[in-house]
Amino acid sequence: MQSSAEETAEAAQSVDEGRRFAGRMFLPRVAGLALGAVCIGGGLWEQGASPWVWALMLLNTLGWPHLAHWLAMRSKNPYRTELGNLTLDSTFGGIWIAVMHFNLAPSVILVAMLAMDKAAVGGPKFLARCLFAQVAAATAMALLFRIEPQVLQSGIVARLAAAPLLICYPIMVGLTAYRLARRVRQQNRELAALSSTDGLTRLPNHTAWLEAVEREFDRARREGHPSAVLMLDLDHFKAINDTHGHPAGDEVLRGVAEVLREALRLHDMPGRYGGEEFGVLLPGSDAAAAEAIAERIRKKIEWASFAGAVRVTASIGCAALEPDDAHPGAWVARADRALYRAKAAGRNRAMQDLLKTA
Repeated sequence: MQSSAEETAEAAQSVDEGRRFAGRMFLPRVAGLALGAVCIGGGLWEQGASPWVWALMLLNTLGWPHLAHWLAMRSKNPYRTELGNLTLDSTFGGIWIAVMHFNLAPSVILVAMLAMDKAAVGGPKFLARCLFAQVAAATAMALLFRIEPQVLQSGIVARLAAAPLLICYPIMVGLTAYRLARRVRQQNRELAALSSTDGLTRLPNHTAWLEAVEREFDRARREGHPSAVLMLDLDHFKAINDTHGHPAGDEVLRGVAEVLREALRLHDMPGRYGGEEFGVLLPGSDAAAAEAIAERIRKKIEWASFAGAVRVTASIGCAALEPDDAHPGAWVARADRALYRAKAAGRNRAMQDLLKTA
């Protein structure tokens, strides 16, 4: 079961998300209703509406966006309140359609524009709910005030007044959708990076590194280029954790990752294989080049100090790609065997694997 603190944190996050949603709706509502005022104004002009009707229309179209934002921001559930505000947008639209005597051009455009943002925000079910509210409001208004529809009558004033809403509002909705899509794509990229990155060292994790090895195996075989892998293991790492503590051990791992980044070429790819073991992919390197790079890495680690004054050494196994490597796993396994040979030979050294797989 969740603790009260966790529930409070989740509730606070929900409120913040709801407020951000209401904030995103504010400017589109202000602009949309300002354009809507022009559209409705054309219909009212042709009906010869009374001054008090004009005043109510301006109050609704220019004042409602600010009231809706205020209500959502002060609500305990801003998201639900904002959905209610959007439903009221459609309801008000239905009322003004009836007041315009269902004048064809502005009525059709109001219905279309109000449906567009509802579909974008809440999908088909929310759109159906808002359309129902709109039709119900228009019907109730027409019955209550005995308004006679004049759906086939739409003069030049009404048509011209509806044009700004017809042209500008879809562009505004499209730009809003574009910004949201860009944000989603960016978040997806960040999630993909997090899923392939080791949280401690910020290097590619085990899976991501092995996938890179597989791609390089296929490329090197296809193009006939040399390539090599290194397997690196920190010597007596358990003693570091036991003596200095796990936070110091984590600092050592982060420091070794930084050494790898500094010692390698731009196209080389280090990765955290697991625990205190790292892998390094060296595209374009033959056995001699791989051994030279491994020795450079080993010396940099030996000379470095981590977590204050913690010293550590590393054993490294090298394996250049051979024709007898049947698959990427066999290639990595040879580097791993060379690593254990380096361990057995006294540690703090780099060794080549000279055996080929059968």
